[in-house]
Amino acid sequence: MAYLLFEHEIEDFNRWKPVYDGHEPARKKAGLKEVLLLQGSENPRFVVLLFEVEEINKAREFLASDDIRDAMKRAGVVGKPVINFLDKAPMRKAA
Repeated sequence: MAYLLFEHEIEDFNRWKPVYDGHEPARKKAGLKEVLLLQGSENPRFVVLLFEVEEINKAREFLASDDIRDAMKRAGVVGKPVINFLDKAPMRKAA
Protein backbone atom coordinates (compact mmCIF):
# COMPACT_ATOMS: atom_id res chain seq x y z
CA MET A 1 0.00 0.00 0.00
CA ALA A 2 1.20 3.48 -0.86
CA TYR A 3 0.86 6.57 1.28
CA LEU A 4 0.84 10.29 0.62
CA LEU A 5 2.47 12.67 3.09
CA PHE A 6 1.32 16.26 2.66
CA GLU A 7 2.84 19.13 4.66
CA HIS A 8 1.95 22.79 4.44
CA GLU A 9 1.59 26.02 6.33
CA ILE A 10 -1.78 27.71 6.63
CA GLU A 11 -2.90 31.21 7.55
CA ASP A 12 -5.42 30.06 10.17
CA PHE A 13 -6.52 26.56 11.21
CA ASN A 14 -10.12 27.67 11.83
CA ARG A 15 -10.30 28.95 8.25
CA TRP A 16 -8.49 25.93 6.76
CA LYS A 17 -10.36 23.08 8.48
CA PRO A 18 -13.89 23.69 7.10
CA VAL A 19 -12.53 23.94 3.54
CA TYR A 20 -10.48 20.77 4.09
CA ASP A 21 -13.50 18.92 5.49
CA GLY A 22 -15.70 20.09 2.62
CA HIS A 23 -13.17 18.80 0.09
CA GLU A 24 -13.38 15.23 1.41
CA PRO A 25 -15.57 13.91 -1.46
CA ALA A 26 -12.92 15.01 -3.98
CA ARG A 27 -10.18 13.25 -1.99
CA LYS A 28 -12.29 10.12 -1.74
CA LYS A 29 -12.92 10.18 -5.52
CA ALA A 30 -9.13 10.43 -5.99
CA GLY A 31 -8.63 7.31 -3.87
CA LEU A 32 -7.20 9.10 -0.82
CA LYS A 33 -8.18 7.99 2.66
CA GLU A 34 -7.07 10.15 5.59
CA VAL A 35 -5.00 8.23 8.11
CA LEU A 36 -3.68 11.09 10.22
CA LEU A 37 -4.05 14.85 10.57
CA LEU A 38 -1.42 16.60 12.66
CA GLN A 39 -1.08 20.23 13.68
CA GLY A 40 2.16 21.74 14.93
CA SER A 41 2.25 22.05 18.71
CA GLU A 42 4.67 24.98 18.58
CA ASN A 43 3.37 26.36 15.28
CA PRO A 44 -0.38 25.74 14.90
CA ARG A 45 -0.16 27.05 11.33
CA PHE A 46 1.83 23.92 10.33
CA VAL A 47 -0.32 20.97 9.19
CA VAL A 48 0.71 17.45 8.20
CA LEU A 49 -1.61 14.94 6.57
CA LEU A 50 -1.06 11.26 5.88
CA PHE A 51 -3.31 9.45 3.42
CA GLU A 52 -3.58 5.88 2.20
CA VAL A 53 -3.45 5.89 -1.61
CA GLU A 54 -5.46 3.45 -3.73
CA GLU A 55 -3.85 4.37 -7.07
CA ILE A 56 -0.80 6.64 -7.29
CA ASN A 57 -1.62 7.86 -10.82
CA LYS A 58 -5.12 8.88 -9.74
CA ALA A 59 -3.67 10.70 -6.72
CA ARG A 60 -1.11 12.47 -8.91
CA GLU A 61 -3.88 13.68 -11.23
CA PHE A 62 -5.77 15.02 -8.23
CA LEU A 63 -2.70 16.83 -6.92
CA ALA A 64 -2.14 18.43 -10.33
CA SER A 65 -5.76 19.57 -10.67
CA ASP A 66 -7.12 23.10 -10.58
CA ASP A 67 -9.65 21.82 -8.05
CA ILE A 68 -7.10 21.22 -5.31
CA ARG A 69 -5.23 24.44 -6.10
CA ASP A 70 -8.49 26.38 -5.75
CA ALA A 71 -9.36 24.60 -2.51
CA MET A 72 -5.93 25.33 -1.02
CA LYS A 73 -6.25 28.99 -2.00
CA ARG A 74 -9.70 29.23 -0.36
CA ALA A 75 -8.35 27.48 2.74
CA GLY A 76 -5.44 29.90 3.14
CA VAL A 77 -2.54 27.57 2.37
CA VAL A 78 0.71 29.54 2.43
CA GLY A 79 3.39 28.76 -0.15
CA LYS A 80 3.89 25.45 -1.88
CA PRO A 81 3.14 22.25 0.06
CA VAL A 82 5.69 19.48 0.48
CA ILE A 83 4.26 16.29 -1.02
CA ASN A 84 5.81 12.83 -0.83
CA PHE A 85 4.56 9.41 -1.87
CA LEU A 86 5.73 6.70 0.52
CA ASP A 87 5.74 2.93 0.75
CA LYS A 88 5.73 0.97 3.97
CA ALA A 89 9.30 -0.06 4.76
CA PRO A 90 9.99 -3.73 5.47
CA MET A 91 10.29 -4.61 9.12
CA ARG A 92 13.71 -5.60 10.41
CA LYS A 93 13.86 -9.13 11.72
CA ALA A 94 14.77 -9.57 15.36
CA ALA A 95 18.20 -11.06 16.03
